[in-house]
Amino acid sequence: MNKKIAAVFGWTVILSACHQGFAAEPSKTIRVLYDNYVFDEACGSDWGFACLISGTEKTILFDTGAKGDLLLANFEKMKLRPADVELVVISHNHGDHTGGLLPFLAKNEHVAVYLPAATPESFVKEVKAHGVSVVTKPVEICKGVFVIGPLGDKIVEQSLVVDTRKGLVIITGCSHPGIVEIAKAAKEHLGREIFMVLGGTHLLNHSDADLQRVVDDIKGLGVQKVGATHCSGEKAIVKMKEAFGEGFVTMGVGRVVEVRE
Repeated sequence: MNKKIAAVFGWTVILSACHQGFAAEPSKTIRVLYDNYVFDEACGSDWGFACLISGTEKTILFDTGAKGDLLLANFEKMKLRPADVELVVISHNHGDHTGGLLPFLAKNEHVAVYLPAATPESFVKEVKAHGVSVVTKPVEICKGVFVIGPLGDKIVEQSLVVDTRKGLVIITGCSHPGIVEIAKAAKEHLGREIFMVLGGTHLLNHSDADLQRVVDDIKGLGVQKVGATHCSGEKAIVKMKEAFGEGFVTMGVGRVVEVRE
């Protein structure tokens, strides 16, 4: 198995998608299972986002991409098992984040599902047999892992926050309420500094001036690492890479990010 490890400022990112399960991991690990950006060409790509969080008390699938068959194929490519997932968190009710949920549940019917407030009742009913919870306020879903939200007016969205010794790791679906607003909410609710922000930032059509304000605000919150992907847009990704330097985490399907404790 080819593996490249980069250690920067006490954190480790593993640049290989080939992992044999995740029992007794000494770190919190995020594996990108679905993305329109590609990190490992062995995995299939498509517009959408999903990632798997392990090394926490329970193994969590955050979002499910648009197509169940591709999501499940990438589970297999990354040598992961849907049956090992214990919790599913959906960020918001857009098809590129919910489309793989029902096919996934057909493979693992024993998970608890956390849907954001404003999810259509028809969709809630479809997943009700799986211990569905509709999130109306921030909640700890397992030890040290929180759903922060719902946030936003037009598009209601929630994000996942993992508390680590290095600080908070915030994982976003699209950041429709604003990536800065999400980061502020997590920091204020948990009273902890932010180590890393990963996921979609919805900055695709923002002006240079707006992008600079967002970058300045994120850095002003003390965020150390950023991995922008999915709906972030190439211009925003380049600007964040310039601003964060070695603190920028290149994302894409097949990416494995470890935060060592």
